[in-house]
Amino acid sequence: MAHMMSFPSHTCLLIILFGFIGLTSFPVEAAIKKYQFDIQVKNVSRLCHAKPIVTVNGRFPGPTIYVREGDRVQINVTNHVKYNLSIHWHGLKQYRNGWADGPAYITQCPIQTGSSYTYDFNVTGQRGTLWWHAHILWLRATVYGAIVIMPKPGTPFPFPQPAREFEILLGEWWHKDVEEVEKQGNKMGLPPNMSDAHTINGKPGPLFPCSEKHTYAMEVEQGKTYLLRIINAALNDELFFAIAGHNMTVVEVDAVYTKPFNTEAILIAPGQTTNVLVKANKLASRYFMATRTFMDAPIPVDNKTATAIFQYKGIPNTVLPSLPSLPHLPAGNDTVFALSYNKKIRSLNSAQYPANVPLKVDRNLFLTIGLGKNSCPTCINGTRLVASLNNVTFVMPQTALLQAHYFNNKGVFRTDFPDRPSTTFNYTGAPLTANLGTSIGTRVSKVAFNSTVELVLQDTNLLSVESHPFHLHGYNFFVVGTGVGNFDPSKDPAKYNLVDPVERNTVGVPTGGWTAIRFRADNPGVWFFHCHLELHTGWGLKTAFVVEDGPGQDQSVLPPPKDLPAC
Repeated sequence: MAHMMSFPSHTCLLIILFGFIGLTSFPVEAAIKKYQFDIQVKNVSRLCHAKPIVTVNGRFPGPTIYVREGDRVQINVTNHVKYNLSIHWHGLKQYRNGWADGPAYITQCPIQTGSSYTYDFNVTGQRGTLWWHAHILWLRATVYGAIVIMPKPGTPFPFPQPAREFEILLGEWWHKDVEEVEKQGNKMGLPPNMSDAHTINGKPGPLFPCSEKHTYAMEVEQGKTYLLRIINAALNDELFFAIAGHNMTVVEVDAVYTKPFNTEAILIAPGQTTNVLVKANKLASRYFMATRTFMDAPIPVDNKTATAIFQYKGIPNTVLPSLPSLPHLPAGNDTVFALSYNKKIRSLNSAQYPANVPLKVDRNLFLTIGLGKNSCPTCINGTRLVASLNNVTFVMPQTALLQAHYFNNKGVFRTDFPDRPSTTFNYTGAPLTANLGTSIGTRVSKVAFNSTVELVLQDTNLLSVESHPFHLHGYNFFVVGTGVGNFDPSKDPAKYNLVDPVERNTVGVPTGGWTAIRFRADNPGVWFFHCHLELHTGWGLKTAFVVEDGPGQDQSVLPPPKDLPAC
């Protein structure tokens, strides 16, 4: 297997080109491994339709990046497509090095057509499954791939060694240009059209028309155990995933080992990763794997089921999948399963992999998540749907926040983002339809270096309650508490798990509920914090933290690279 190979160096050079075909490998010299990838706008066929999409190496999904803990990675991105773009290495902490983080207009200006930029970073203290994706507009609909970080040589997994590993990327497919779909929605002031299919490794499976050639299959051998590295790369859908007739053992989320537990299905939000062990211990046959949307709010949902094949070795492709054909997935609105499943995920908290939960809190933040409507004279409806944190709809700047912070450029952003909402109300009570306008601005929170932060995210019933997966760049955090209804600061903290809470980089805020996270602000720079539903991010459900430099020589933001893109 390619990703089980032993790297002779601690430097990997991955050159990603958005453009013309050309695959060249270079001899390994001076502990450097170099790759040049074929990436272009390519005509890709799915569901009886073919259309050009932005791809990496002409592939959908894009290539998997394989590294080891401790490696240095250099990824040169050359952009030959019509869109300006950037790439985010989702979940990599990028210590002092936000220049390699990737969100457009937050840590860098996008890479313009015909230009290049080299992402140069170290993989320190992390191992497991992460992923990369475009971080501008809706381009991550097709521009994404897995990151597999193997442990240091000689360091075993804290679970049984699998016979083999597979990456499983859950995504979506649109017949039309996804950017045109987004623009149409913005023009209307309404949500854009949903995707035409869900996909597993870029393929929708045989439940869709003309999809016989578009079904992913993984081959297994009787009695062996396999590691599935599952990634939710969908733009806007939390997803269930299951394998007919087979249970799974969850052993890792967001590149952090967990206490193992068995489950018939998993729930995974956009941006999250989940590693599971699966034992091929059933009658040798072909079994469906399937994914479908979870949504427990009264709003339209994309409930199409994508399938793939879990195929035992020696069984011909002509054999129909064993009954029951489809795996048992929870009901699309099964709140009980969602809450119960997420409660089971706990940090391993071993001597080798401790859960260093901050016990003392220096800064308490309380952020309400709201949907609303703002006036929009250019929209067909005269209004535009917006989203906000503490009633602030974030406006993207025209230059990157990290550059403005590093060079002390005035007027790009304000550091007065409110620590709590200006008005308290019954957040999850009857739907509120009055006074739905929000303030708009590029407002961020300034955080002292090495301070500890507790952040409570509270869903609200402004227009509608809904589940929201939030991603923090530059950090992992501990999910110390979650609940349904309004957060009670006098009672709920007493119920926190401060021993082995799950550690991750993306967390779901339950529909009509709250989630409390804690982290230590020991990574200086500007770090994006946003809902990972692309629809809501575009509506303004985002902000950023400006973490100040520390007093030590190695506690300040590194100087920017010479090839940093200009706006």
